[in-house]
Amino acid sequence: MTKYLKQQESINIDKDLFEKYKFSVDQLMELAGQSCAFAIACTYTSLKSSAQKILVCCGPGNNGGDGLVCARHLKQFGYTPEIYYPKRTSNTLYENLLHQCIENDIPLLENDLEEFTSKRLRDFGLIVDALFGFSFKPPVRETFIPIIHLLENTSIPICSIDIPSGWDVEGGPPTNGGIKPEMLVSLTAPKMCAKQFKGKYHFLGGRFVPKKLEIKYNLNLPEYLGTDLIVPLC
Repeated sequence: MTKYLKQQESINIDKDLFEKYKFSVDQLMELAGQSCAFAIACTYTSLKSSAQKILVCCGPGNNGGDGLVCARHLKQFGYTPEIYYPKRTSNTLYENLLHQCIENDIPLLENDLEEFTSKRLRDFGLIVDALFGFSFKPPVRETFIPIIHLLENTSIPICSIDIPSGWDVEGGPPTNGGIKPEMLVSLTAPKMCAKQFKGKYHFLGGRFVPKKLEIKYNLNLPEYLGTDLIVPLC
């Protein structure tokens, strides 16, 4: 059975990928974000031919970087993504990822979330949750409370990248509800909280784990078929 990771195990695996296997942050981010876009394209095929767009909500860390990459690949796949990015960072990597999205004519929404939601939320057929990753520890910072509240209450399907934002990495959703994504794309290996995922689609993405690392951590990952970038977990 595929292993579900605790928070420290996830941190240790990332550390090994960087230090032992010499992956760079941007390299892993590109592979992860591309696999998330691939999962969306395989599942939400009707959005490509409809007038509805995809809202990609990005945070300031690596999960947000995955979201920016995902948005760019969705655009290349023929979808219409728009980015909500409430807290930008001056880190060159993220500035470059955002620049690539802008140069691909992906709109960057203003940070006035209240005005945006009241006027335009119905334009979207899917929301990508790329706010917080496995390093998140509650509580949610004030900057992100409005967007988390929106995601908790919307009827629009949500695809969460690696961790549903606001969930405890091991304990799962908060006691007062939390985000309920329709799709979860776990990266590298699923995290403990994914055992409480009750949506329709759970994929493993990020096809980059060396076999020696898989054996070291007893991950027992499922086999990817052919050249697929994702594999279903449920």
